[in-house]
Amino acid sequence: MADVTRSLLCHMVIKLDDGSTAENTRNSNQPALLNIGDDSLSPAFEQALVGLQVGDKTEFTLAPKDAFGEPNPDAIYYLDRSKFPADMQLEAGVIVGFAGPGGSEIPGIVREVAGDSVTVDMNHPLAGQTLTFQLEVIEER
Repeated sequence: MADVTRSLLCHMVIKLDDGSTAENTRNSNQPALLNIGDDSLSPAFEQALVGLQVGDKTEFTLAPKDAFGEPNPDAIYYLDRSKFPADMQLEAGVIVGFAGPGGSEIPGIVREVAGDSVTVDMNHPLAGQTLTFQLEVIEER
């Protein structure tokens, strides 16, 4: 992991190919902290941030491999219904939290329920999507 050279606090809008908004940090008033140089961002994403200063606005589009990656078939799990609370409503599209490392929570999307079998997709919800990012730099750290 490289040394973090700088961090940018940005308001960010993420748009899908159809023009709909997948995320807008202004709605929650919780800007995103983007760490440049710690390998948390793809090289293409970092390249789009080069030279940005407080007050700058930019827009760029990234292919899936440079945004949240391609869907990984190994991240799809087939679980028995008994693994979920009895009163939990399970249907396609429901997001379920699973315990991750260090007490973190990892979201999974229920893709299908067939009898006692529940198919859960642990891929990032935006994996496989070409995305347009609109950023406004509000602070440098």
